[in-house]
Amino acid sequence: MKPLVAIVGRPNVGKSTFFNRMIGERVAIVEDMPGTTRDRLYGNTDWNGREFTLIDTGGLELGSGIPAGQIGLDGQPGDLMNHVKAQAQLAIEEADVIVFMVDARSGITGTDEEVAELLRRADKPVILAANKADNAARRMDAVEFYTLGLGEPIVISSTQGTGTGDLLDCIVEELPPAEEMEEDEDESIPRIAIVGRPNVGKSSLLNAILGAQRAIVSDVPGTTRDTIDTELEFEEHKLRLIDTAGIRRRGRVGPGVEKYSVLRSNRAIERCDVALLLIDASEGLAAQDTHIAGTIHEMGKGVIVVVNKWDLAQEQRRAERAGQFPHPDDEIESAEAYSKIIAEGLKFIPYAPIVFASAKTGYHVKSILETALKIADMRYLRVPTARLNEVVQAAIRRHDPGVIRHKYLKIYYATQVQVNPPTFVFFVNDPQAMHFSYERYLENRLREEFSFRGTAIRLQFRPRRKDDQRKLSEE
Repeated sequence: MKPLVAIVGRPNVGKSTFFNRMIGERVAIVEDMPGTTRDRLYGNTDWNGREFTLIDTGGLELGSGIPAGQIGLDGQPGDLMNHVKAQAQLAIEEADVIVFMVDARSGITGTDEEVAELLRRADKPVILAANKADNAARRMDAVEFYTLGLGEPIVISSTQGTGTGDLLDCIVEELPPAEEMEEDEDESIPRIAIVGRPNVGKSSLLNAILGAQRAIVSDVPGTTRDTIDTELEFEEHKLRLIDTAGIRRRGRVGPGVEKYSVLRSNRAIERCDVALLLIDASEGLAAQDTHIAGTIHEMGKGVIVVVNKWDLAQEQRRAERAGQFPHPDDEIESAEAYSKIIAEGLKFIPYAPIVFASAKTGYHVKSILETALKIADMRYLRVPTARLNEVVQAAIRRHDPGVIRHKYLKIYYATQVQVNPPTFVFFVNDPQAMHFSYERYLENRLREEFSFRGTAIRLQFRPRRKDDQRKLSEE
């Protein structure tokens, strides 16, 4: 396991700017507005041969005292700000080393003193970093931070990069010995992304899976702005979960923070193996759900359609039928009817299993993970070339392609060229003679024979070359 280094401090002291510079890419959202980073954000980096994981946290406002339901000075609800505080404190508990970042430009504040008092009680190595020391005068003024009682401040400028090397040297010195942290990293861990429209319960599902408040849960749409990766073990299998910001229609994506969140959500789909597409059962299938499903399909990912908040939908249905005699098969019948509606709206991904669940109660959460593991296995299934061609030739005998677009299509043979997703190349006389309907027919035949349940597969059509048959015979 890599050691954890948490970056904490009050809002707008440059924590995310430093995080992005260390990670080497724009992972954390940076905006000149306090409170931009809400959840903990993780990223791996290395220095002087030591690898470690940085944790970017939301700004600590320990003395804000905003009651739940009221609005703070930054425009955020009080209960949300309390969640942000809890997330930062969890990061402190997880971390092996803590970087306490302060603002050399504004000097010591009351919040800095409160955070310093919290960190002194943490019994963890704490490194004091005075950020935004962009000139000689600010570097000289940074000596006032000695009074916080956390040792000598390391003077840095995250935007310019000055002093960051000294800070990294101090971090590496405080890390636990490398032999204590050694653990082989398994690159084959399935990556599961939780995606969907805002406020459909993505963070709630993540928390239900983990059984802990790993991500902020709020009824405010778009609460999770940053993607969050979490590893866990389930039935002796390792999984990596990716919680993402709610994806909105392009026309409704605002400038700044929300724009980057949407881009990050799409990147999460791109790097996952299986996507859990959450749909709000009480709202039904929306156009944006279909758009997200299309993105998953185009990227060739595995997918599970998770109909979340099924308990609420059932309560609504019972309320609508109040006064009528309940039937024991009501829930089964409604689930079957709902499945047909979902399948019709998402008919371009007929291979996607549909799971009715409730992140709030934990209903079918285990089934989601079990299904995701099966789909991950399907994505690495390899079909022997001989068996593949038996199925293809049987499909041709059953339904000859004939003349398509005034051209006679002839399929010579096929072979699987890669996995994740399973990809098959068909060598034909003329690729342009392949009609999409016959391509769909071939895909359906492969699925009937080899399943590939829950995952997209790729079919490619190429003209046969003279050496292709020789390579095939060698296989």
